[in-house]
Amino acid sequence: MTENKTSPRRGIILDVDGTLWDAVDVITDSWNVALSKMPDVEGTITSDQMRQCLGKTMFEIADMLFGYLSVTRRREVLDEAMRYEVAYLRDHPGHVYPEVTKTLRTLRAEGWHLYIVSNCQKGYIEDCLKALGEEDLIEDHLCFEDTLKEKGSNIRLCAERNALDEAVYVGDTAGDLEAARQAGAGFIYAKYGFGDVDAQAEGVPAIDAFADLPAMLRS
Repeated sequence: MTENKTSPRRGIILDVDGTLWDAVDVITDSWNVALSKMPDVEGTITSDQMRQCLGKTMFEIADMLFGYLSVTRRREVLDEAMRYEVAYLRDHPGHVYPEVTKTLRTLRAEGWHLYIVSNCQKGYIEDCLKALGEEDLIEDHLCFEDTLKEKGSNIRLCAERNALDEAVYVGDTAGDLEAARQAGAGFIYAKYGFGDVDAQAEGVPAIDAFADLPAMLRS
């Protein structure tokens, strides 16, 4: 790909869950295996509970699911579950949405630089990239555990450290929209994901499938 040196450096920053793949059931299974080994943890986690956690920071998830434990212990439990999850996902990946890899190749060919920012732990984005099979398409990525900062700050940091003149965040929740606004980035709503953004009321563009992204950006 050849870039005009006078043209702006354009970047697409991607969410993971509900945007690139759906790993809810796999994550839930892995957590229940890990939690079954912790006698102070009550019950099991359901897929619905896990879905409600998506997009939250690690500390917020610990408070939501393990609020009956001390702050120190709930974060220890979360850390153990998330470490097991990362290892589990290497061999049991989430469901990648249709035509994601093909669409990423198209975006790169059209001059967009590609990045990922997610409120997840270290290793999770790498698991997703392995499932995509095209790790070199993504130039940089950041997660909550890298910085212990919320998504808006990490979107801004990603744009700054990659010298982007234009940045748009693609995500599927109201939290993603708010984070993009905090970062001063554009936003495209992935309607097929887990969120409930009223795109018309919010005045943001929306796509029905990931494969619609190049056409949306051209328009």
